[in-house]
Amino acid sequence: MLNLWDRERRLLFAVAMLLAAGSAAAQDRIRIATGLGEAKPRIAIADFAPREDSAKSHASLFTQVVRDDLQYSGIFELASPSFYPPQPPSLPAELKPAIWIDPPTNATFLGFGNLTETATEVAIAAWLYNVRNPSSPAVIGKVYRGAPTDLQVRKFAHQFADEIIAQLSGGLPGVAGTQIAFVSSRGGAKEIWVMDYDGSNQRQLTNLKSIALTPRWSPDSSRIAFTCFAPASGLTSAQICMYSMDTGKLVSFPRFRGTNITPAWSPDGAQIVFSSSMQGNPELFVSDINGGRPKRLTNANGASMSPSWNPKTGQTIAFVSDRGGTPQLYLMNPDGTSVAKVDLPDKGYVIDPAWHPNGQLLAFSWRRPNDNYDLYILDPVTQQLLELTRDQGRNERPSWAPDGRHLVFESTRGGTRQIWTMLADGSQARQLTTTGHNESPNWSTR
Repeated sequence: MLNLWDRERRLLFAVAMLLAAGSAAAQDRIRIATGLGEAKPRIAIADFAPREDSAKSHASLFTQVVRDDLQYSGIFELASPSFYPPQPPSLPAELKPAIWIDPPTNATFLGFGNLTETATEVAIAAWLYNVRNPSSPAVIGKVYRGAPTDLQVRKFAHQFADEIIAQLSGGLPGVAGTQIAFVSSRGGAKEIWVMDYDGSNQRQLTNLKSIALTPRWSPDSSRIAFTCFAPASGLTSAQICMYSMDTGKLVSFPRFRGTNITPAWSPDGAQIVFSSSMQGNPELFVSDINGGRPKRLTNANGASMSPSWNPKTGQTIAFVSDRGGTPQLYLMNPDGTSVAKVDLPDKGYVIDPAWHPNGQLLAFSWRRPNDNYDLYILDPVTQQLLELTRDQGRNERPSWAPDGRHLVFESTRGGTRQIWTMLADGSQARQLTTTGHNESPNWSTR
C-alpha cells in the first residue's frame, strides 16, 4: 500500500498512458476536429528589402521569422525561397504577379515589403497580395514602427504572420505572439520560465531557489498559477503560488495544510481548482483566485489531482484519480457532481489531461504496458483515440495552443528532458529548449 506522499508523487510526476492508436476513421475525425488535413493555400514570402545597410540584419531576421511562423502554422504550403524569381518587390508598384504564379513558385499569395532603420527606430512596411487576383486590393498593408532591436523585430514578424493567418483562415487565431511557461532547472533550482512560442526569448520569472512545478496560465494570460515548495515557520510543503506578469512579482495566495498541487483555472478566470490534502486525503478543491472560500469537490478513497477545466463550456472538469487502484481519467461537473470514469480500452497510468480550446477533445499522457510514455487525443463522447507519439522516449504533460492546431509537451526523445511542440496530428515535432532540464510546459491563451 503506497503512502499518501508516494501516491501524490506518482500522480504528479508519473505521466503515462497506454493503448494502440485508434482506427483510421477515428484519426480522420480528430484531424478534422483540430482543423488539420485541409487544403493548404500556397504562399511565398519574398526577402524584405533593407533601405540602408544598417537594416540588412533586421530585414533578414524579419523575413525568416515570418517564413518560420507560416511554415509551422499547419495551414499553409510555403513555397521554397529557392523557387522565387529574382528581384522581389519591395513596394506594391514593383509587384509583377505573373512571375510568382508561374512554376516553380506556383504562389497564390505573396508577402513582401521593406525596412527603414535609424539609431532610434525601425519601420517595416509589409504587404500581402493575392497574386492570382492582381486587380484586388492588398489583403494586408501594414507599417510596424518600434525600437531597432532583434526582440522588437521578432515581435513585428510574429504580428505580421498572425495577421496573415487570421486573414486567410477565416479568423483562426495565430499563435506566433503567444508564450509558453515551463519549468527549468538550468540555474540549479526548478524555477518558472517563459519563452516565445518558437523557443526564442527564454527568460526566468521566479527566483524561489526551491522547486516549482506545473505552471498554468490564467485565461487572460496575466497570471501564472503553479505548484511551489515554499518554506514557512521552519516547514517546507507543496503550496499553490501565483505570479503576476503585469507586476513581475508573486501574488499573495494563502497556505493550506498538507500538500497543495496542480492548480487549474476556470474559463472565466474567477476560480482555481487544485488538489489538496488539507482535510487528509488528496482531493480536489475550488477557491476564488485569491484562495478564499476553498470548497471540496471530490470525496473518494484515493488521490485526485491534475484537474483541467473545460475552456469552452465551463461545465466539465477532467482530472486524474487512483481511486480504482491506478491513475485513471475522470470527468465531473464543476460542483463535483456526476463523477464518471472515462473507460479506455486497456490498462495503464493516465495523467495530465488537457482540454482542446474547442472543449471537445482531451490530450493526455498514457503509460503503455511496455512502459512507453506517449501522448494521445481522446474524444470523450465517442471514445475515439488518436496516438500522437510512439517509441520516442517519455512524452508527457501536453498543453494546447489557443489555435487548437499545436501542442507543447515535454519529452526525453533527445536524451534529456526538454520542451517540444508539434502539430495536433503528431507531425512537425520540434525542440524548443536545449539548456539544462526543462519540463511542465503550458501554452498561454493569447
